[in-house]
This record gives sequence, C-alpha cells and structure tokens, in this order.
Amino acid sequence: MSRLRCYMNWLALEGLGPFSNGRINAIKAAGYDGIQFVDPLDRAALAEARANSLGVCGSSRINEPAEASPVAQAAADAGFECLTLHLGWGMESDDEGARLIEAVLEAGSRHNIPLYVETHRATLFQDMQRTVKFIERFPELQFNGDFSHWYTGNEMVYGGFERKLELIQPVIERVRFLHGRIGNPGCMQVAITADDDSSYVAHFRTLWTKCFEAFLRATSQQQTFITFTPELLAQDIFYARTFNGVEESDRWQQSLLLVKIARECFARTEQAAVI
Repeated sequence: MSRLRCYMNWLALEGLGPFSNGRINAIKAAGYDGIQFVDPLDRAALAEARANSLGVCGSSRINEPAEASPVAQAAADAGFECLTLHLGWGMESDDEGARLIEAVLEAGSRHNIPLYVETHRATLFQDMQRTVKFIERFPELQFNGDFSHWYTGNEMVYGGFERKLELIQPVIERVRFLHGRIGNPGCMQVAITADDDSSYVAHFRTLWTKCFEAFLRATSQQQTFITFTPELLAQDIFYARTFNGVEESDRWQQSLLLVKIARECFARTEQAAVI
C-alpha cells in the first residue's frame, strides 16, 4: 500500500459531469485510491465504492461537545477510515474550545477512529496562532491541512511566508490528511497550469512537502498512510471563480493536476528520506 493515498471528495463533484459510466467508475478509472464522502451520506455510493475496492472516509461538523461521540460512532459504523471535522465556529472562548477538543479526542479514542480537525475558516482553528496555542494544551491533536483557508484568510505572504511557516510547524507535524486546493493571497481557489511557476503554487508545494516530511518522520506506523484529497468546490457556494457565468476551469482536470503535484512532492520526499 502506498504511503500516500489520493481520494476524491464527493462534494467536489457538484456541478461536474455527467459521467457516462457513473461517478464511482470515473473516480476509479482516474486512478484515485478512494473517496471522501460528505453529510448526508450517500449509502448507495458508499456500497458501490466498497464494491470497487476504493477506500472510504468522511467529513462532518461538530458544534457542541455532546455531538462528538454520535458523530464519531456514525463514522465508525459506516466503516470510514477517518473523519475530517469542522470544529466549532471560531467564536468560542478558550475554555469552550478546550471542551470541544476534549470531546473530540475522547470520541476518537472511544470509537477507534481518527478524527482530523480542519484548518478551516469559521471554525475553532481558523487562526494560526490560536491553533498553535491549543496544540500546546492538546499535543495529541491531528489535523486535516486545508491550508488555502489560512493562506488566503490569514494572508500568509503578508509579514513573511517563511516566518508563518515556522509558526505553524507544530500543526505541520500533526497533519495526517490534506485537502488539495491552491489559493493566492486574494482568492482561496484558483486555477493553475501544469508548468505554473507562480509564487503561491510554490508555496503550496512547500506546505504539502513539509507535511509529507513530517509524516515520514513520525511514522510509528500506527498510521501507515497520509491522505491527499482535492476539494475544488462549485460556484454555488462561492469557491469556484466565474467569468460571465462560466467557471474559470474544469475542476475535474484541475483535481487531477493537484494529485499529480502531490504525488511528485511525496515521491521526492520519500527519495530524500532514503538518501
């Protein structure tokens, strides 16, 4: 089994298609290792994915501590390998945030499923500095690095990208899942080309590579792979940019390009680790 597994996000299929042989067949034919499903769960698609030997994981939101255990149990019952979480709304006090984190950590342990909190806007972890401070209190936290939210929302180039990269190293060390999306300082989802030499593309290559390096360093092999999942979302939720009512790019092809970049970064990281 590869130590990098690339999944397709189910929500990212909105607005795409139709797929002549169906979505699951298209995902498998494109070389993805699995699918990240979203709420509400499409159980027929989940069964079809399993029948096609694709891995399955999920995503959800937890707003209150009491929601953590039911969400984790539902994910475990569905047979998900892991779950990424939008945790809280970002308006919580530190004590309220701590109670949310404690509930998530306890639920993951109780139901034996990895729960990866996301670096996402409008969540407890929308701010880099606060996230690092929470790690000091809860070093067992693990993350889905959805870094376009930080790159654009925290404008990581303003004040020095390298300085901010150093600040978030404790997060990078704990990333076990990545949402593949590239943003620039003004827009969090932009189209790129195969030979794109934009500074922001280089920055995302650096972010992903550092996460892969940290994963390989930390390999206790309780977690045998790290997951990369393109999450290029549609115009109706204001992610995809449009020009004269038309999306600026083919998100299916863009997703494949992001996977190609991630695999290149991981391969180089593995080779360097061996050398």
